[in-house]
Amino acid sequence: MYRSRYLVLATIMIGSIMGPIDASIVNTILPVIARSFNTSISMVQWVPMIYLLTISSLLLFYGRLGDLISYKKIYLWGLSGFTIASLLCALSPTIDYLVFFRGFQGVAAGMMMAVPYAIITSSFPFTERGRAFGINAISISAGLAIGPSLGGFVTFLWGWRSAFLINVPIGLIGIILTQKFIQESKGQAGRIDIAGAVTAFISLFSFLYFVNRSQSVGLNHNTVPVLLVGIISTILFIFIENRVPQPMLNLKLFNNMTFSFANLSALLNFMSQYVMVFLTPFYLQRLLYYTPEKIGLIMTSFPFAVMMVAPFSGYLSDKIGTRILSFLGASICAVALFFMAQLSIQATSSDIIWRMALFGVGTGIFQSPNNNAVMSSAPKPYLGIASGVLATMRNVGMVLGIATGGAVLYASVPDQVLQVSFLEGKNAIVFLSGLKYAYLTGAMLTGVAAITSLLTKN
Repeated sequence: MYRSRYLVLATIMIGSIMGPIDASIVNTILPVIARSFNTSISMVQWVPMIYLLTISSLLLFYGRLGDLISYKKIYLWGLSGFTIASLLCALSPTIDYLVFFRGFQGVAAGMMMAVPYAIITSSFPFTERGRAFGINAISISAGLAIGPSLGGFVTFLWGWRSAFLINVPIGLIGIILTQKFIQESKGQAGRIDIAGAVTAFISLFSFLYFVNRSQSVGLNHNTVPVLLVGIISTILFIFIENRVPQPMLNLKLFNNMTFSFANLSALLNFMSQYVMVFLTPFYLQRLLYYTPEKIGLIMTSFPFAVMMVAPFSGYLSDKIGTRILSFLGASICAVALFFMAQLSIQATSSDIIWRMALFGVGTGIFQSPNNNAVMSSAPKPYLGIASGVLATMRNVGMVLGIATGGAVLYASVPDQVLQVSFLEGKNAIVFLSGLKYAYLTGAMLTGVAAITSLLTKN
């Protein structure tokens, strides 16, 4: 049963590296895309936003679909669709087409991201799952590390369209390996909960759209109705899931303390992570006047540290359990963000790099054991939806982290200061003060994640 497990893991890692590479590349080349289509920043922002909103809104549904149909089928459909969508993005004649195809790419990426944890869990014995999750984390971190540099390089040589074409040969290799090595497996047979799937999609999409838009426009006649739709659809979703015989999300899963608190820990840790990832480039550019290339290299220190630590942490979680490692990792992240809050206007590159690397060490120690705790606490018939819940926590954490960091900064720093690209004197001090509050908020979030990690039983 477990004979070809490492070939399965290698296949999953191909998909795991494609998503982070694509996301980090697109964020890097947005200014080039805007110039190419002669369009506004507000319009080009939809290129990453529609992708993230679509993925996050569909992960739960795809996870459950994997339980009902097959984890392999969902992953294969996602990988195939992502590859086709990447080609279509590269061929987009207008910005409207590019946004549409990015939405399609998000639909496919959701499939690709929803079930890997379920495939790994079903392919590895209990005693090796932590190691497997740790090794898989290498591909995610590597994608985040090489994406910005790779995107800038190929865009410089062949234009922005080539950045999307990178996915095509990688995707084709992944499709072939998936067909060959991943075995058919699924959870409990049943029917698709259409009402639950629709209300979950509306709820997540509305909520995340509200969080994203309210950062720039606040509460107004456009954002408040979206929030109300999200609240109403959430209430309907819970009502439906408690009454249908075969719910999309079996809410009884959350009766398991380990499952509930490990997912909550993941949400909080990813929020803290994206407070740092979102705000640090502004500090480097506006206060230290670093170039985009130098900023990219400094930001790489974080995923590189994760890549170095995660496999060892995952292996260790198979030997000593997940709780202490998750607590230790989240605590180190909190300490790192506390040190980030102590940065000054005179900070050197090394001052920033060791702090970000420390956060990466904490993240590497935390994530693999925490993923192991979530998936090992889920009953076998529900591995797909458990994988979808975990992936949803990750993506929602990203959005909430950016929103939280932005909200703290906007509340602490006057708008006229935020509009200045390069700061000095009093304006620099005011901006740095707001940044410190945001970093400390992130530290508190992952500090709570450390506490909730101790409430698990593994």
